[in-house]
Amino acid sequence: MAKEFLSGNEAFAYGIRLARPQVISAYPITPQTIVVEKLSEMVEDSSLQAEFIHVESEHSALSCAIGASAVGARAFTATSSQGLLYMAECLTYAAGGRFPIVMMNANRSTALPWNIYGDQRDSLSLLDCGWIQAYAENAQESLDLALMSYYIAEHKKVSTPFMANLDGFVLTHTYEVVEVPEAKQADLFLKPYVTENKLDLSYPKNLAFSVGPDHNTAFKFKEHLGILRAKEAIDEAEHKFNEIFGRQYTGLTESYHADDADYIIITLGSIAGLVRETVDKYREKGEKVGLLRIRYMRPFPNEEIAAVARNAKAIGILEKDISFGNEGTVYTNVNSALQKAGLSIPSSNFIGGLGGRNISEHEIESIFEELKNEKSTVSFLGIGGGEE
Repeated sequence: MAKEFLSGNEAFAYGIRLARPQVISAYPITPQTIVVEKLSEMVEDSSLQAEFIHVESEHSALSCAIGASAVGARAFTATSSQGLLYMAECLTYAAGGRFPIVMMNANRSTALPWNIYGDQRDSLSLLDCGWIQAYAENAQESLDLALMSYYIAEHKKVSTPFMANLDGFVLTHTYEVVEVPEAKQADLFLKPYVTENKLDLSYPKNLAFSVGPDHNTAFKFKEHLGILRAKEAIDEAEHKFNEIFGRQYTGLTESYHADDADYIIITLGSIAGLVRETVDKYREKGEKVGLLRIRYMRPFPNEEIAAVARNAKAIGILEKDISFGNEGTVYTNVNSALQKAGLSIPSSNFIGGLGGRNISEHEIESIFEELKNEKSTVSFLGIGGGEE
């Protein structure tokens, strides 16, 4: 296992190379472009044996991946922001067809105003499209997630496309030391893709057909079950990953000093690093605060959130998203988890990082201080209340 100094984008590309996709459909968009550029170099120097197809749009990129997956090929594509939104029509085709495509999304703000910097409104606005959604914190997790995503997506109980999200620029363009597994290790972890859900002249079948209401409901229920069963596949993948590579991940969530905390911040993505540092400072002062990082938004960690939050006095949900006219999407999901568990805990929503705006350590501290009031609020960092 070698150590490399890689950006999040490069680390993810290295992970994809280890997964040996057979078809890569590519279209550039900032801040994702480096991923497909790096993969094109790997195909050119023969370190990756794959068909690299430069298509004419993001819509075409996912359409191409769907076609490749429909004939039984392991497929990859990548996008960001408006490109992901342009793919929206294809997202439901991939999910409904049960095609285990892996797509990397570089989280970036959506227009208007036009902005190339990172928030998470692009992917969070598409949670209902039937894809597994994971959020990496750092470059090492990005590489490892690239490899594990195929194991999870292609699992026979799952057969569902996988969207791996990396925070634009903060993670995609930041360099860190990353351990890169050897190809032989990766081959032990991830076997070649074999499926019966494909177009096959020897065993003809109908894919992507039209149905009436009753059959449509049945298919959508099976699609729903596929994502629910991904939780088991995630646990299986992470256990096997640890056995081979010696790195253990923690399933749908990661808890940091949260089990005994009075006040907990729940968040996702790279901002978790700053929250973790702030937790350490509060703990040094004897204050019981904690962090719960959501690693997967789909399947959603209802039970895990309820278990950690059960004894807290108040929780704060920090997210780079707003569902206009209501609240943050992560906040809605977390409150649903608490309600289903029968918990009545004050929860506040903190909207920050929109358009790539910096979230400071002082603002993290202010969240913990506000949670001590044990009230439920929705507010924008740097602006104040949610209404004028």
